Amino acid sequence: MSRTVRLTLSVIEAAHLTDLVEQFADLLADSLDDDALGDPAIARLVPDAYRGDAEAAAEFRRLTQSDLLDRRQDDAALMLVTLQREGVLLRVDGLSDDDAREEIDITLDDGAATAWLRTLAALRLVLAVRLGIHDEEDDLDGPRFGVYHWLGYRLEGLLQAMDDERPGRRR
Repeated sequence: MSRTVRLTLSVIEAAHLTDLVEQFADLLADSLDDDALGDPAIARLVPDAYRGDAEAAAEFRRLTQSDLLDRRQDDAALMLVTLQREGVLLRVDGLSDDDAREEIDITLDDGAATAWLRTLAALRLVLAVRLGIHDEEDDLDGPRFGVYHWLGYRLEGLLQAMDDERPGRRR
């Protein structure tokens, strides 16, 4: 049985999320041209499968890295499609104050919801690397962590919406 999840975002949120996902897609596209593991953010997206065995980890990565990064690109592309309003990607530049505060409803089927989950989580991993976040003990106070926290908020909201739509769930 297919289910749908509905999200409500302000237009400004959707525009900023569009920008972040496009930057993420560009990062993934650039990784195909270079040594993907040369960028610590890309390396974080393709973690070691065997931490105690460097040779086995390298072999596993060689066999799976391309497919994993391709899937991440596909997920980002699907997310961008769902972020469109009337077939157009939202842009921060040129939004009036009234338009920025408007809300848009986004309906996701199972596949799109999964793509959103994976992309939001991957965006947070990339930001964690860029911001120098190493573990849960790090101090994440301050404005420079705002986008990281906001993505976590959106990820948590999506998980809650998916859980609310789970068949057999009592409300």
